[in-house]
Amino acid sequence: MSNLDVLFTPVSLGDVEIANRFVMAPLTRCRAIDHLPNALMAEYYSQRASAGLVITECTMVTEATSAFGNDPGVYSAEQVEGWKQTAAAVHAKGGKIFMQIWHAGRAAHPLLNGGKEAVSASAIAIEDEVHTPEGKKPYTVPRALTKDEIASIVQDFRRAAANAISAGFDGIEVHGANGYLIDQFLRDKANQRTDEYGGPLENRARLLFEVLEAVTAEIGSRRVGLRLSPLNSFNSMADSDPMGWMQYLATELNRFDLAYLHVMRADFFGIQSGDVLTVAREYYNGQLMVNMGYSPEEAAATVAANKADVVAFGTGLLANPDLPERVKAGAELNTPNPDTFYSSGVEGYTDYPFMNA
Repeated sequence: MSNLDVLFTPVSLGDVEIANRFVMAPLTRCRAIDHLPNALMAEYYSQRASAGLVITECTMVTEATSAFGNDPGVYSAEQVEGWKQTAAAVHAKGGKIFMQIWHAGRAAHPLLNGGKEAVSASAIAIEDEVHTPEGKKPYTVPRALTKDEIASIVQDFRRAAANAISAGFDGIEVHGANGYLIDQFLRDKANQRTDEYGGPLENRARLLFEVLEAVTAEIGSRRVGLRLSPLNSFNSMADSDPMGWMQYLATELNRFDLAYLHVMRADFFGIQSGDVLTVAREYYNGQLMVNMGYSPEEAAATVAANKADVVAFGTGLLANPDLPERVKAGAELNTPNPDTFYSSGVEGYTDYPFMNA
């Protein structure tokens, strides 16, 4: 067995058996015009079906919560029909696919959502600007959610999970990372509530646990994954104790019997640091997916050392639809073009060449 062979061994993620340890990380691509999944998206995801598991971009669980303008949703019958193209196309290539479901919270700007105000755990704005139809604008101060609204959002996640399965997906990933709504409750820089959803970590985690209880009751726990980012400061996020945060959540998540826990190991901006993956591996008993900047060689060494079970690749699979085949063959990799990450159309989306093209 070569050093990379471990990446080509099958593994079970809950009820879903995948053929190899390559996972396509969720990547925002902004090709869902009017928030509708389409044939171009189906082509993009199916091109990458040789990864053991494909995870879609973040997908809105309810209307008027767009953070990017052309992000897809899964709250309408038309959207479910659109997503059926993607699920069928990936399955036709022998792949497996999970939908990442998501509420943007305070990252949803009113100018992207028909004037609807943003909501969050607390009335604290992201300290940055966002692209809107009127140019770059500062994020607005969100309105703190009421308890009744929180209960409604939990049901939005439940409905989104059911809709994903109706569209033919193998499972869903709950987006609890990167400064979006669930993360806004989880980390104490964004959550300064004084009710049962704020204060100590067990309260700040209440929304996450309520969402997991709802979606696992709806579709079964072993078709549900969760993504967390204990260190990432994107969207003005931080926590006063990320290591203790990771230990608590990893321990508590054991009671859900999830398909996997997906942990981002670092901070995009290098502000926060810590070995959160070692903590996650020690305290979480299920399958661990890791992410952020892994080369195939480091990924193989990580799996071989039993530090994780699968590795999610972002730009590597974005630019190399046949990444597993290229790695196996020792072939040169395509270079990703950041200028087209969030543009429209096929350029930088479905036109990256395959190895044997």
